[in-house]
Amino acid sequence: MEDKSESLIEHLEALRQTLLKCLLSLCIVLPVTLFIAPKFLDWILGVIIQDSNITFNFFSPAEVFMLQIKTAMVLALIICFPYIAKKIWDFILPALYDNERKFIKSVVLTATFLFILGVAFCIFMILPLVIKFGLSFSSDNIHPVFGISNIINLTLWMSVAFGIMFQMPLITIALIKSGIISYETISDKRPYIIIIILILAAIFTPPDIISQLMLGVPTYLLFEAGLLFARKYKKNDNTKKQTLNLTDSSSQGVEYKDEQ
Repeated sequence: MEDKSESLIEHLEALRQTLLKCLLSLCIVLPVTLFIAPKFLDWILGVIIQDSNITFNFFSPAEVFMLQIKTAMVLALIICFPYIAKKIWDFILPALYDNERKFIKSVVLTATFLFILGVAFCIFMILPLVIKFGLSFSSDNIHPVFGISNIINLTLWMSVAFGIMFQMPLITIALIKSGIISYETISDKRPYIIIIILILAAIFTPPDIISQLMLGVPTYLLFEAGLLFARKYKKNDNTKKQTLNLTDSSSQGVEYKDEQ
């Protein structure tokens, strides 16, 4: 009992040290991101509006300053993500087998790539379309007034949503590879998958059908891509099993002849 208690305390202490190092890295990077946050805000607003004639407004003295702090925190998290992922990896690593280490390492790298891809797709492709869609409702008597807080909050929220939803291929492959669900089952449940994706897209995006489809359609295509990779994995796994069975059978045959 004492050994188990000491082991638990050691794990909790290691976890505490890991979290402290992650937090310290954010505190070190935060002053730098606070300095670049104003320029980053100008850049990202320019990317979103592109050639649209839009003027952003703020409605309280500290509104822009608070947005800069929020943006700096998000930037610090993005910059420190590789270091944070490494520290978490180092904490989990001793408890894993070699094959599990390789699998989780590939999962972390792939998840990071897919998240960045989702964020970039949202900022450069989707948000400009959302802005133009909103401007299409203006008329001689209706003039758009964009609050900078609304736009930046929408940008941050939708970027995170796209980053999360772009994990769909990885989730699909992991579920099939781990044996939680079979390839045939998830392949046959496509209509239910589509409904789930549309529900999640409705939760993660503003309440308009355009934004929901812009998130839902790429997510479903990524689901199909994950299913395709899982199918290839299944074929390769079956081929390996057949090869192993043939090898075992031949070795058993040789042993039987030797006995005779």
